[in-house]
Amino acid sequence: MTFCKGFTQGGSNADVVLTDSYLKNITEGVDWVTGYEAVLSDAEDEPLDWSLEGRGGLTSWKNLHYIPTDDFDPYGAGPFTRSISRTVEYAYNDYCLHEMAKGMNKVADAEKYIERSGYWKNMYNPKQTSYINGENTNFTGFMQPRYLNGTWGYQDPTLCSPLYNFTSCYLTPTGHETYEGSSWLYTFFVPQDMAALVVALGGPKAFIKRLTFLHSYPGLFYLGDEQSFLPVFQYHYGGRPALSAVQAHTYIPSQFNNTLVGILGNDDSGAMGSFSTLTMMGLWPISGQDVYLITPPFFKEVNITNGQTGKTATVRNINFDTEYENK
Repeated sequence: MTFCKGFTQGGSNADVVLTDSYLKNITEGVDWVTGYEAVLSDAEDEPLDWSLEGRGGLTSWKNLHYIPTDDFDPYGAGPFTRSISRTVEYAYNDYCLHEMAKGMNKVADAEKYIERSGYWKNMYNPKQTSYINGENTNFTGFMQPRYLNGTWGYQDPTLCSPLYNFTSCYLTPTGHETYEGSSWLYTFFVPQDMAALVVALGGPKAFIKRLTFLHSYPGLFYLGDEQSFLPVFQYHYGGRPALSAVQAHTYIPSQFNNTLVGILGNDDSGAMGSFSTLTMMGLWPISGQDVYLITPPFFKEVNITNGQTGKTATVRNINFDTEYENK
């Protein structure tokens, strides 16, 4: 056992875990007043070493409403990289704080942080295009770096995908503006306001077309990191949940199976196992929200027993089709 805190990869994402527990009424032995204070501190108080806890660049976050790629931060120390992924994650962290504040009837805080949850828009460049192997993908609008003076920088939207310098976006001084994933991937990370994202990407049909391109273009999408889990199910937000089911039932068993290489990447303390388990149950939770995206389970029936109440919920797969004859 170790007491090492590890490294902060992006946002203060313990906030998401706490909010998820709060919204799902996990109260036994939890002091939620202290829990709220902890989440609030992440949003407002920059630690001296934000590579280990909390958030860095909070002065820019509060004043510019994004994390600049050339940020100046005299108040704390940490790697000045990942400006895109930190911006979209900070925005979601603030949304989670809004959810807790709303539940605790802290009206002023709830209003403040729902506004801050929209700061992802300041990293979205609606004019940015994406070329792969010299060919225009015909999709416009991606999360892009932005400087202190408000002008746009550039990171190839495919950078940090298997197509282009896949292993170059880690916690190193030479890291880039996204973490363990490309701008193609992070452009889809707005779980707090998917309606606004769908509009920004051209409406439901264009959104579905772009999401399908992400999944289908060889080498653009890698499911072996946690950042890639949500896009499997985001067809729901374009009004096509059946396509989420198609992706879920394609990645399992094509990339998750019982062979020697039947799990992608590092299991990361059970992340890959959790993905496969929840996907096979047909209940994908949006962490930090009391929302589940439903797809057909891989079993005729699934029983889930609550450890606190002892009650059992049952998911039944009507017209269970093991051979996929009705797809």
